[in-house]
Amino acid sequence: MKEWKDDKTLITLIKAELYTAVIGDIMDKMGYLHQFLPPHIRPLRDDMLIAGRAMTVLEADVHDNSASGGNNPLLQRSFGLMLEALDDLKEDEVYICSGSSPEYALWGELMSARAMQCKAAGAVVNGYSRDTKGILALDFPCFSYGSYAQDQAPRGKVIDYRVPIEVDGVLVNDGDMLIGDIDGVCVVPRRIEEEVFTRALEKARGERIVLKKIQEGMRARDAFDKFGIM
Repeated sequence: MKEWKDDKTLITLIKAELYTAVIGDIMDKMGYLHQFLPPHIRPLRDDMLIAGRAMTVLEADVHDNSASGGNNPLLQRSFGLMLEALDDLKEDEVYICSGSSPEYALWGELMSARAMQCKAAGAVVNGYSRDTKGILALDFPCFSYGSYAQDQAPRGKVIDYRVPIEVDGVLVNDGDMLIGDIDGVCVVPRRIEEEVFTRALEKARGERIVLKKIQEGMRARDAFDKFGIM
């Protein structure tokens, strides 16, 4: 029987007791072997944590922002649908963006400020972020390739949101649960989340027992044989 009745309770449990390593271990055992985003997507500050529902955003490169013509009027709009996507963020959601080349920043201070007004849980971008001092001053959880000031405005546009996206081979659907910490970002598909988090809580609690036993002098082999955890 699951220990949470809603997302608020689940997110509180995740932040209090879980971490990406134990969640990833459980998904490995369930046969979901490719649920971590690439390791170069890192928190701007090591203690930043994210736990929330994915709000997926699809970005594309645009090489001539001033050009007229073409068949898609969306490409004539500044940032495409980025502002609409940002305003559509809900409480405890994570803005996660992918699809473009990693040559410009996909997140910044003003976006962080708006996301905080929406009570969003954080941002994860498959690219760079900028306005780093401002984001850190806001204490808004942001995971990216790191700091790079080159702007997306003349180089990329959001072409859709709340659609499936791919981050270096990892599929992310709108509403999947994202967990990010110093060890990376993992994606828990909604369809398996109850089993994943139930088993992860059990494993994390078992690991704390094993840690205590090892600190008391138990051998690694004996600890694994008794508890099945290492």
